[in-house]
Amino acid sequence: MRTIVIAALAALAMTLAGPAAVRAQGPAAPGAGLPKGPTPYLQLQPRKAAPKPRPAASPTGQAPALLAPHVAGAPPSATGVLPVLTGARLAPGQPLPAAELETFVDGVVKDAMAHEHIAGVTVAVVQNGQVVLKKGYGFANLNPRRPVDPDRTLFRVGSISKTFTWIAVMKEVEAGRMRLNQPVNLYLPEKVQVKDQGYDQPVRVINLMDHSPGFEDRALGQLFEDKASRVRPLELYLRQERPRRVRAPGVVSSYSNYGAALAGEAVTYTSGKPFERLIEDEILMPLGMTHTTFREPRPVKAGLPAPMPEPLRPDVAMPYHWTPAGFEGRPYEFIGQVAPAGAASSTAADMARYMIMLLNGGQFDGVTVFGPRTAQLFRTALRKTPPGVNGWAHGFMIFGLPGGFRAYGHGGDTLDFHSNLVTVPQLGLGVFISTSSQTGASLAGRFPDRLVQEFYAPPQIYPRAGSPELAENPQAVSGYYLTSRRAYSGLEGLVTSFAGGSSVSVTPQGRLVTAGRDGLRIWAPEGPLEDRRFIAVDGEQRIAFTTEPDRASAYFPSFGGARMERAPIWRRPLTLGGLAALTGLAALSTLGGVALRNRREFRENQIQTRASLVQNIQAVLWLAAMALAGLWASKTGDMATVVYRWPGAALVTASACALVAAGLTVTTFLALPAIWRGGRRVDSWNQLRKTGFTFTVLIYSAFSVVLALWRALSPWSG
Repeated sequence: MRTIVIAALAALAMTLAGPAAVRAQGPAAPGAGLPKGPTPYLQLQPRKAAPKPRPAASPTGQAPALLAPHVAGAPPSATGVLPVLTGARLAPGQPLPAAELETFVDGVVKDAMAHEHIAGVTVAVVQNGQVVLKKGYGFANLNPRRPVDPDRTLFRVGSISKTFTWIAVMKEVEAGRMRLNQPVNLYLPEKVQVKDQGYDQPVRVINLMDHSPGFEDRALGQLFEDKASRVRPLELYLRQERPRRVRAPGVVSSYSNYGAALAGEAVTYTSGKPFERLIEDEILMPLGMTHTTFREPRPVKAGLPAPMPEPLRPDVAMPYHWTPAGFEGRPYEFIGQVAPAGAASSTAADMARYMIMLLNGGQFDGVTVFGPRTAQLFRTALRKTPPGVNGWAHGFMIFGLPGGFRAYGHGGDTLDFHSNLVTVPQLGLGVFISTSSQTGASLAGRFPDRLVQEFYAPPQIYPRAGSPELAENPQAVSGYYLTSRRAYSGLEGLVTSFAGGSSVSVTPQGRLVTAGRDGLRIWAPEGPLEDRRFIAVDGEQRIAFTTEPDRASAYFPSFGGARMERAPIWRRPLTLGGLAALTGLAALSTLGGVALRNRREFRENQIQTRASLVQNIQAVLWLAAMALAGLWASKTGDMATVVYRWPGAALVTASACALVAAGLTVTTFLALPAIWRGGRRVDSWNQLRKTGFTFTVLIYSAFSVVLALWRALSPWSG
């Protein structure tokens, strides 16, 4: 089972539909959908287009935290003396110089494409109601080669799709057909209404918008499909893939693709229009977004919305996966079964129109998409997290940027497309970027921050100082934490618990270190230590802890999409891995003993004979389970394999072997008293063998209990 720990963390440390950057949340699981913070390792000098030399990346693909003092955006002095700090290049009221902007963007994007192996990128930057930059890079298709055209090439925008859904919800509110504080069941067909599942409070519309309905987050095997024949109607999907409710609504924000899909079904029900048609009539057509669609290129199928129009299909960007042999084409990612959460495709030109509308309070070229009250709500964060951490504003993410600017927007990830949309009202600025390769997540996540840092943020001195008090009391925050954005049962619960964990430790200098799906990050206290708020030593990301009397119980990442909850010792991968190693050693010793035991040691009574046979069978089953788990893990280097082929015969069979072995452990445990009573000396095991048998039973018992708590003994749940 130890191989599962290693391979699952490597394979699933991306959006499980989930997210590639602090604001890049895709309709993925496991979370996909926990998010990564942008890592500024592609630094450009403030007044030059050429990038600085990059530090070596960590094994997770994220750059290590910068531990030596430096000035953001400028190289450290060769003498060790920090350069003189100057103010920002532009004041908030000054517009971006178009030529310099293009040079800067060219440098960032082309460098990332070369070093991070990205096939295609599309970018749009708007400011003060005008398009400042609109450009495509690389290829939309490599065979035959078709360059990216910012006006025509359609990229999948993932969870940016949700912003269209939230606008549709607010338009129903404006029309008086829906109320935010009412139970969502009032606006849903009976077959898809949310069951109470033991909770007194109903899920309300606003809970869907701020991601606090209390659902677990599931994605594997159903959120994305690689075959058009597997696409289902939205209503059928909502009935068949209903998640468990794991907490009361309104308690904490934990990103939910299912919740967004439910909101899409609600506006369909109240408006009387199919979701795709509603978005076209109410948003896309009024804005002139003729190259944006929630429809997908597939054959016509009864019960499903009409497919993508034929004129748009030649302009669809193809997804690519980087391999040692080069780019490998991937199947089209079908998300139509959960369209409101992530099925949109768009161009840079269309997204420029969309950002101008958002920045202009719902207005564009004389067209009103939504009213001023809705515009205000989209920019006003709803706090479900401690102060200093980003929050939701009726579906839009509110977050900080370099220079102290506040922004709102959303990110989006599919398996191979990674996008980011950021609007900054203080600057009249909107930034959109999308990439068509699995390796493009980091670029999409960090790009808006880098742009604002380059032109509007003064340099900052890093790293920030630690706290001696924290260094003296590290146990207050140290530990292993599990994300609330995960499956809570079945084999998916097992796998996503590995991928969604983070270890927290304290350095001797009093800085905090988190190590998880978004790599290694280092934090310094922000404000009094008792507030338990921390800021990145080399950036503007923040985390905040909630505390019990003597230690932290949870922390909230910079992105408000999940809560990291302190895990008990039995939920830690080290515990499971250690028991797996002991179990493997015990199993090998058991089978080795059969071959090496001399004739005198074969003396045994009938009960001991049968117990020995059972334990030999257990040993074979445990070793088979570990071998099959290792086989499954060896094929998880490509996230698409995990999602499309979930759970796979190897993992199901491994779980079944472990289940039978755990069941047999009950038999051997109950036989222990009879084993020790034995019989006449010549008909019984010696003390050493009895002791060895007992230790093996105890190891198997502990491993079985922990596997059960990890939800690993449920092969039917795949």
